[in-house]
Amino acid sequence: MAGYILRRLLQAIPVFIGTTFLIYFMVFALPGDPIIALFGDKTPNPAVVAQLRAQYHLDQPFVVQYLIYMGGIFRGDFGISFSGQPVTEILARTFPVTLRLAVIALLIETIAGILVGMVAGLRKGKLFDGTTLAISLILISLPVFVIAFVAQFVFGVQLGWARTTVGEGAPTIDLILPAIVLASISFAQIVRLTRSSVIETSSLDFVRTAYSKGLGRGRIIPVHILRNSLIPVVTYLATDFGVLLVGATVTEGIFNVPGVGNTLYQAIIRGEGPTVVSFVTVMVLIYLLVNLAVDLLYGLLDPRIRYVK
Repeated sequence: MAGYILRRLLQAIPVFIGTTFLIYFMVFALPGDPIIALFGDKTPNPAVVAQLRAQYHLDQPFVVQYLIYMGGIFRGDFGISFSGQPVTEILARTFPVTLRLAVIALLIETIAGILVGMVAGLRKGKLFDGTTLAISLILISLPVFVIAFVAQFVFGVQLGWARTTVGEGAPTIDLILPAIVLASISFAQIVRLTRSSVIETSSLDFVRTAYSKGLGRGRIIPVHILRNSLIPVVTYLATDFGVLLVGATVTEGIFNVPGVGNTLYQAIIRGEGPTVVSFVTVMVLIYLLVNLAVDLLYGLLDPRIRYVK
């Protein structure tokens, strides 16, 4: 097992380095001067501009800038934003909000998705099944910002059931509507995945044997069908949690959630390269760690995976 863990860790290192290099290159290869942009319409003092360039190492060649940045990453230093605040402090303030939003979204999509998908699979070809497939297809087809604006208008403006924007301090009650929007596409995927898995499992020999033994549906469905149908769903949920953490930028921006995604959105608008690079790097780290945890879980559940060459 130790060898398997070591191999997965070694495989994650080049992925992390390559990803951060591409991110750094794409952000700082954008046209325009981020230092000049800080002053807006004002004419900056050349001495101040030179000082800021030196402070953010923008006077160095690109490769040197990247190596300095990576050196700081390995020391736990994600740099300084253009506002002069350490990026680690911004992360410490915003990441707990995004984590709460992702956890709520994961709970919503897990509970609702599995229940709806299970019922649809057990009632294959019926009205509920057809309606579920149609709704899930619509949710998958719609961009998340469309779902967000519709949810804001219907539940916030027309019905008044929720606030259209998240309040100061991001109370949990205000995060429910953004979490529903964030979970909507994954909910549709889980419904379809659970439905197809339930249909496939229901036709297997051991299920027919259970029926032939006289076992009731109250035992066959949860123990024999649902339990074996959840294996691919759990796999999807494990990776989707990382997606929820790193993919909340649009949802947080629309609902003004003071989380990582909204802060990243504002940094992109202001052209704050160091903040954008550092936040995206943290998101890459989170995604890699979640995927590494899933790979290790596979190795624990199925020892054969550990010995695949």
